[in-house]
Amino acid sequence: MDKRFLQKFAKHLRSLRKEKGLVQDDFNSNKISRSMYAHIELADTDVTLSKVKAIADRLGVHPKELLDFD
Repeated sequence: MDKRFLQKFAKHLRSLRKEKGLVQDDFNSNKISRSMYAHIELADTDVTLSKVKAIADRLGVHPKELLDFD
């Protein structure tokens, strides 16, 4: 697990979520739990492609936008 990459992803994800005016509870669904989402934003866990898709859908963005960070 590349912790620095996960931290950058988490920071970008948090920024996108706040930009959209969403809170972590908005991600609680049958595809991803609020708890899992929180762990992703804390860079405590790796994320699967299906979860990337679920997060992107909830944010209303293309999945590639989630990975577009420095």
